[in-house]
This record gives sequence, C-alpha cells and structure tokens, in this order.
Amino acid sequence: MNLISKWRSPSNIALIKYWGKYENQIPANPSLSFTLSECYTETSVALKEKKTDEPFSFEVFLDEIPKPGFKKKIEAFFTRIANEAGFLKEYHLEIRTANSFPHSSGIASSASGMSALALCLLSLKEKINEENFYQKASEWARLGSGSAARSIYGGLVEWGRHDNTLNSSDYWAIPYEGKTDPVFQIFCDTVLLVETGSKKVSSTAGHSLMKDHPFANKRFTQAHENLNLLYSAIEKGDLEQFGKIVESEALTLHAMMMTSYPYYLLMRPNTLRVIEEIWRFRRETSVPAYFTLDAGANVHLLFPRYAEQAVGKFVKEVLSPFLQNNKYICDHVGEGPAQIRI
Repeated sequence: MNLISKWRSPSNIALIKYWGKYENQIPANPSLSFTLSECYTETSVALKEKKTDEPFSFEVFLDEIPKPGFKKKIEAFFTRIANEAGFLKEYHLEIRTANSFPHSSGIASSASGMSALALCLLSLKEKINEENFYQKASEWARLGSGSAARSIYGGLVEWGRHDNTLNSSDYWAIPYEGKTDPVFQIFCDTVLLVETGSKKVSSTAGHSLMKDHPFANKRFTQAHENLNLLYSAIEKGDLEQFGKIVESEALTLHAMMMTSYPYYLLMRPNTLRVIEEIWRFRRETSVPAYFTLDAGANVHLLFPRYAEQAVGKFVKEVLSPFLQNNKYICDHVGEGPAQIRI
C-alpha cells in the first residue's frame, strides 16, 4: 500500500446551478459545469503512525499553515466514507493543500479541495477497481462537497438525475455526453475578483435554507427546463441562447439567497457594476461575453476563445478598477485532475 499520494484538481463553474440538497449530499436538481484549468487545488495525503485512540487522527495544512478550522468538515467527510476506506482509522493523516486562487471567496475552493482529497484517498486505498476509479472518486468527492463531484472530469460535466440524460446520477457526476459545437470546446473564463476572503454565509448554510424556501420547488423545475435549453444551445453553438440561460441561472441563484429566511446578500456593489458594464460592452460591441456567479461576490466572465483579445482589453481598461487590487484570473476550460508523482 502506498503511504503518500498527491493530486491536482481543478475548480469548476456551474452553468446550471445546483442549490439545495437532501441528506447525504443528494442534489435537489441537476447541474452542468465547465471544469477550469488555472483555478486548482494541489493536495497531498501522507499516512503516518497513529498515536491516539480517536476514530480519525489527522492534521490539515493550507499553504503550510495549520488549519484546525477545516477539521470539522473533513471529519464529517471521513465519517461518510469510512466503511469503504478502513485505513482512515488505522493511520494518522497529514494533509497538505494549496490553492492557486483565493480560498472561500466564491471560486468553488471546496470543489477543487474536496475532489483533490477524494482522489488522494482513493489512490491510497487497496484493491482499487481501475475501471470505476473516477466514478468512485466523484462519489466520494460528492460526500465532501456536492460540487466537488463535477471536478473529477474535464470539460462539460453533469451531476444529478435528469430524465433526458442517459447514465445521469445523483451519486456521481458524468462527463457531458451530448453533442458539443466546437465553439464551446475551447471556452474562456476570466474570474473577476470583486472581493476575496471568506464569505459571510457559507454555501452549506445557503443550501440548508432551500429546505423551507417558498420558491424551492419552482426553482428545481426551472433547473431541469434550463438544462434542456442549454443542451440545445451547446449542440447548435448558439452563444446568445447560452448566455441568456447562464446569466439567468446566476441571477436566480442569488435571488434564492435574497428570498430565503433568513435572507442575505453575497453580491457586492461592485458585482453589480461589473455586470452592468458587461451588458453595456456586449450591447455596444456584439462580442459574446456573458457573466455567471457562484455563491459569492466574484464574477465569472465567459466567452469563446476567438473573443479573447477584445475581452482582455475590456477587462483591463474597464473592469479592473472595480476589482479588489485590480486582480483577475484568466482561465479556460480544462482537462480535469492530474496525479502528481512524488
């Protein structure tokens, strides 16, 4: 049995949003995402001699700094997979992780972090079924963070049961198997960092507020309908339809937050200024650049590769003053996780 494993796993940006879940990380609606390339987490797990009687013995380091605040979430994850990963109770685990982007600011650090951790742990497990390795990694990642299920694969990835998608599952994600116009195969995402640092309301808390949300059932139905519409746009290369759906999904996500009880806001004033500038830019130039949002203040600017020069100029000259320290990340659709040899 190997005693150390290391993986790099990317974040992802949902186009159709998952918001609301049931017990054991089962999504209330299906979602579809782009896997990113430059926004990633690198995690290593080393198995050491265990010296305590506690069920799980482990340390967590972020950028080489101890992070005891992460332990509660990771222990809950270990509890969920312990029956399949008995070694978790036999060793002391030294977990070291680092992000290429700001943690807890709405760039799905839990997706990249938990998927990287799941891949490390599965690689350490004896008797791995190679054929189903990534499916099992996605299932384990889901038990750590729902959106992490999608970070196990590259490109377009779908998670959640959907009647029009063969092999779709609530338990693991699958690579998108529909027809994809070439324009969506090389797509860019510039992450506009309006605000870095921890969010005021965690995604876990936000998901729980969907339980008694007055608009929850209508939202879940809408997600299924929008997914069908997005399939069509992706197949036909219809950028305008793609943009309408993606922007509506982003605003609906935040509308759910603003109409829950208790209600809350994760968008900041500059989030709205950036969105309005994107609309103005698209209206005046006809460049197909569209925004989406995760559960945070930052804006993801999505556009085809052929518009990279025009959008880059727009971001630098117009949008950067609205960003924290003028910072943004130029990213694109990526190929998924990679194991790092040690």
